[in-house]
Amino acid sequence: MNTSSLFEKKVCSHMALLRAFAMKFTHNLDDSEDLVQETMIKAIGNEKRYDPGTNLRAWLFTIMKNTFINTYRSKTRQGALIQQCEDLSDLSLAGSAFENDANWKFVREDVRLAFGQLPKVSRLAFLWHFQGYKYHEIAERLGVPIGTVKTRIHLARKALKQQLAVYKDEYHLR
Repeated sequence: MNTSSLFEKKVCSHMALLRAFAMKFTHNLDDSEDLVQETMIKAIGNEKRYDPGTNLRAWLFTIMKNTFINTYRSKTRQGALIQQCEDLSDLSLAGSAFENDANWKFVREDVRLAFGQLPKVSRLAFLWHFQGYKYHEIAERLGVPIGTVKTRIHLARKALKQQLAVYKDEYHLR
């Protein structure tokens, strides 16, 4: 038996524990099976990265945890984009309801102008946050501390809220 087959056997011996651990993450049988399968594939594919003198179970659990986190982030971003599309769709529906109302053209133009008046770094931070990126991811992209990102997003929200306050009551916005 070669070392790869032996390693695969050792990895597979932890299957029951991995399934239980995956259920704690996903709370869904199908998703947990997918997570176990991805973990096994990654573990076997990265056999060379495993240090034989260390705890295999802990290594597998780390792979699973990281796989779950990355999958969750990806789904969160997709969800944020879907939500953004739904929001835009809602705006389109509202726009079609006001098609004959010249005010709607002014609303869209005012939103565009208000967003355009934000400093570029605040605009980027706000847009990326709106798209589902985490603060630390935005900080890495901009090369600034997380606190700076939070401040820029807060100030962008505040500025947009102030500049568009006139529409709050008229269009029943929060």
